[in-house]
Amino acid sequence: MSDGSMETRVPEQESIDKAATRSDSGSSEESLDRLLPPVNTTLSPRKRTTSQCKSEPPLLRTSKRTIYTAGRPPWYNEQGTQSKEAFVIGLCGGSACGKTTVARKIIEALDVPWVVLLSMDSFYKVLSPEQQQLAASNDYNFDHVDAFDFVLLVHTLKKLKQGKSVKIPVYDFTTHGRQKEWKIVYGASVIIFEGIMSFADKELLKLLDMKIFVDTDSDIRLVRRLQRDITERGREIEGVIKQYNKFVKPAFEQYIEPTMRLADIVVPRGNECSFSISLPCECAIGNALHGLRSQCNLAQRELSVRAALASAHQFQPLPETLSVLKSTPQVKGMHTIIRNKETSRDEFIFYSKRLMRLLIEHALSFLPSQPITVQTPQDQDYDGRTFHGKRITGVSILRAGETMEPALRAVCKDVRIGKILIQTNQDTGEPELHYLRLPKDITEDHVILMDCTVSTGAAAMMAVRVLLDHDAQEDKIFLVSLLMAEMGVHSVAYAFPQVKIITTAVDKKVNDLFHIIPGIGNFGDRYFGTDAPPDWSDEELEEAN
Repeated sequence: MSDGSMETRVPEQESIDKAATRSDSGSSEESLDRLLPPVNTTLSPRKRTTSQCKSEPPLLRTSKRTIYTAGRPPWYNEQGTQSKEAFVIGLCGGSACGKTTVARKIIEALDVPWVVLLSMDSFYKVLSPEQQQLAASNDYNFDHVDAFDFVLLVHTLKKLKQGKSVKIPVYDFTTHGRQKEWKIVYGASVIIFEGIMSFADKELLKLLDMKIFVDTDSDIRLVRRLQRDITERGREIEGVIKQYNKFVKPAFEQYIEPTMRLADIVVPRGNECSFSISLPCECAIGNALHGLRSQCNLAQRELSVRAALASAHQFQPLPETLSVLKSTPQVKGMHTIIRNKETSRDEFIFYSKRLMRLLIEHALSFLPSQPITVQTPQDQDYDGRTFHGKRITGVSILRAGETMEPALRAVCKDVRIGKILIQTNQDTGEPELHYLRLPKDITEDHVILMDCTVSTGAAAMMAVRVLLDHDAQEDKIFLVSLLMAEMGVHSVAYAFPQVKIITTAVDKKVNDLFHIIPGIGNFGDRYFGTDAPPDWSDEELEEAN
């Protein structure tokens, strides 16, 4: 996302165009101008796994339009659990039959947010040195069921269907091996899974909600394979024909063609097919996609997290997982300064930073520790304590939460930092996930989740859900905020009872506009010196900026 799209409310398509335009700027990686990586408009047919990750923009460009796959609405209910598993469409067919083309047409026709395209090509097994030699001479059978890692494939697709973050291997067809860096794929309402052996495994078939077979004439498939392997993979024509006659054609007849009977829909002529959702009776696939899109839209209308939070947990005692920094005269004095609307921006920043440092130190006191004995310079034993855990990771909810990062870095040496951007949809009032960049492997980490204010708790809940989907442990997540409303505390604690909630103060009320009362105003605008429309809520502004 660009600065413009984060600090102003613009229509979604306008924000897409601005993001695509500004992503080519020359600013540093840490700048918010680079939250959206540059868009590559050339879609290689052999790089088919589309993901919401650091290395790729959340944009999918087709011949006619740009589909914005970011802005993911809540995929969970007020209890914090996934409301519905992702819908998986399986595409099967012979090599070069047009599966990828059909997949892209389905994505265009569906027009629903957060569609993930997953290719079976990513799951070829790692070859032994002997198999590498066979592959170099076109004598290794890549079209046999044993060539694929079905164990990893089933495990990955199952996790992705459950809403979890997954790592996808990247296969190099030139070297016949997996690249060192794997691709991170996360979040989907619909998963389109395509491959020549998509219907060849019983466990894999159980995960497919719709099965589509792409049936294309063998001569056409051969011509396409020749063009692809010669131009994209640097193969010789003799080797391509040898491999086709020896492996590809027999494998299609033995393994792939018989699975056509398992398909719910058969699409003829791959690349030449056409279908429309606007005219659902036009063909079977259009009819099926029309029903699927209706289900996705209905499920989203039924899921209103913020509305549910606003009406729940009233008049209940504050949870035991909440810890409020002791209100000493110093803390009370700092609150007086930063809550005062007459306070200058310089004073606001100074005392906010001071309060953040105290808050972070307070939060760190809840980390697990164990006894340790060290020797002093006087050669005497000292019985002390040391951190008992793998490591500490900080994650800020942009943009206001980012202001807490310096305080964490000041007291935690070499701490890893991640970022999550959540905005409010002005039409639905619901939070939407637009961007995330998390450090690798946070499974064993103690995660400090930072946001400056929490009113209803909708954005905080989404951020916690993201961390859990990336295999963070709930009891190792600390939500740290300068100011919270009781509603937000209850919402987070109800959904995630093991998350530790740490703040400097809790205000009792949230008004109809979701302002914390008496509150602090919009923290981001006061800290960064930006103006805000008077009718926006605190949480909406924090999410939007």
